[in-house]
Amino acid sequence: MLDVGGQLEVVLPPQNYRERKVKPDHAALFDSLLGRAGTVRVMDFDDAGREAYEAANEAMLSSCDRLVAVWDGGAGGKGGTGAVVELARTRDVPVDVVWPEGAARKQG
Repeated sequence: MLDVGGQLEVVLPPQNYRERKVKPDHAALFDSLLGRAGTVRVMDFDDAGREAYEAANEAMLSSCDRLVAVWDGGAGGKGGTGAVVELARTRDVPVDVVWPEGAARKQG
């Protein structure tokens, strides 16, 4: 997306997201994408939790015209991808769900 002129907007649920949630082998990619983002918003939460993710979902939906969700369609809890897809649909925000054929969620 960035390579064809799109813009990346990042919404981080808690202030310590990178330290607490980004695995060491993903840190370089995370940092690269964060550095290329046109906008970075950080929710006012010290730690990740349902409320932080719900606030991030709300912030994201308040500024988008279309939601592209990378989602396997499985059930999820509040604050998860399924919840934001459902919320977008109730607000008539167009939703495109992307899940490549043969993809599988990594366990653990």
